[in-house]
Amino acid sequence: MLSTVLRKILVTCALPYANGPIHIGHMLEHIQADIWVRYQRMRGHEVWFVSADDAHGTAIMLKSENLGISSNQLIKNIRREHQRDFINFKISYDNYYSTHSIENLYLLRKIFSSLNTNGLIQKKIISQFYDNIKNIFLPDRFIKGTCPLCKSRDQYGDNCEICSSTYDPIDLINPISVISGTKPILKDTEHLYFNLPLLSDFLKKWIHSGVLENSVIKKTKEWFQKGLKPWGISRDAPYFGFKIPGFPNKYFYVWLDAPIGYISAFKNLCLKNKKLNFNSLWHKKSNYELYHFIGKDIIYFHTLFWPAILEAVYLRKPNGIFVHGYLTMNGLKLSKSRGMLITANDWLKCFDSDSLRYYYASKLSNNINDIEMDLEHFITKINSDIVNKLVNLASRNAYFINKYFNGYLSNELSDDKLYQYFINSSSKIEDCFENREFSTVIRESMRLIDIANQYINEKKPWKIEVKEENMNKLQKICTMGINLFRIVMIFLKPILPDLANKTELFLISNLVWQSIKKPLLSHKINKFKPLYTRISFEKISQLMNLYR
Repeated sequence: MLSTVLRKILVTCALPYANGPIHIGHMLEHIQADIWVRYQRMRGHEVWFVSADDAHGTAIMLKSENLGISSNQLIKNIRREHQRDFINFKISYDNYYSTHSIENLYLLRKIFSSLNTNGLIQKKIISQFYDNIKNIFLPDRFIKGTCPLCKSRDQYGDNCEICSSTYDPIDLINPISVISGTKPILKDTEHLYFNLPLLSDFLKKWIHSGVLENSVIKKTKEWFQKGLKPWGISRDAPYFGFKIPGFPNKYFYVWLDAPIGYISAFKNLCLKNKKLNFNSLWHKKSNYELYHFIGKDIIYFHTLFWPAILEAVYLRKPNGIFVHGYLTMNGLKLSKSRGMLITANDWLKCFDSDSLRYYYASKLSNNINDIEMDLEHFITKINSDIVNKLVNLASRNAYFINKYFNGYLSNELSDDKLYQYFINSSSKIEDCFENREFSTVIRESMRLIDIANQYINEKKPWKIEVKEENMNKLQKICTMGINLFRIVMIFLKPILPDLANKTELFLISNLVWQSIKKPLLSHKINKFKPLYTRISFEKISQLMNLYR
């Protein structure tokens, strides 16, 4: 049943790092979030969708040096590329910003000052890995070694991608500097820490407040069992980022200013859209809903570190944190740092954006299981579902409507009960969209398309003799087929925006959720043109050749 209660929602995606291209592993999250956002907008809710480039850190500084350009120029170049890729994949951001901004600097300093005033910042002298060749303290991601817990090799200095454990870099076995390839030395340095353990009681209640799925709660509780530790929020020069006031040669750690980027991206949007009020969303008693879409590798930051900071500075917390697994190919995680990636830009040289959106949706649910990318299965899936079933239903019925009825649909359907059955299916589809069970949306949509095609096969309009006494029957059957296609396309519009746009031009009617109950009758449609092209298996070789 269609809801009449309108909601106000802000949705964010985790911030892509500004030192390289968007790849299809990144796209999994942005597509997942965009599908949910588009669905909510179709239901009439007020939805704002923001993200930003994570534009600080040692990696950006080093890459810009290698390229012979400034870090500022690098992040500007990368942001343009990222924005292009998201636009090309129809990711419907209201604002895609950067953490290297005036708004983020202002909010970062304000939040840090509040934390410090509330006694949540402490100083500590620690031993940290130092690259004696490059004369630089090594961030966690620039140290690799063997995980101290599961003993997996080639793991980063902060967490293990195999067992998901977190640890201090000095606990890593056989550490190596990624920058120079040499063994780092330990060197003392003073850093600032956010006293996370002081927020333990709040966090224990918050994680059970309904904001997390059970699998994420289970993972988060593991960190409580190990004992929460103060979280380092500073880094030594040289570093590309924002300096900490009052602490010479110290910079804010990227994982402090990155989540604040959610707030600053919305603040910047408020400057562009004067109807929006910044405080109405981020105030502790806001009537807006806030949802973060993230990958499972950054659960720790979003279920402990981030809500603790928001609580400490009297800002609102998220209503939900939606976590997805990795995208894998041949069982291996697609990762820029691992050198395994297919860029979003390269994907579009061989395939279209709707195809990837549909394939991801067919595998996405609200759990954190990894998603395996199989290119042969991908092509088979797209050709079978979209070409052979969905578009074929429109094509075979439009042929008769265009040829014999000048494009006009009948003034009634041939089977009201079947149409009502399709309408009744909307309740399940709505629940699945709301709960991010997109794979069930796909399965249910294809089940309905199969029923529609079976109905047309049984009625066999191509065998109806073209004479006056049969024309009303023929028109009603094909009108029925067009309307069943239309209902399923309304269901799939958040997933397939390009195909939905072509469908609206073909039907001369917008695909609107609230119009599901009312069929198109006595309505003129355009002459049918191919809505989607079959994908050749040769495209796989074409894509792979880009990486040889």
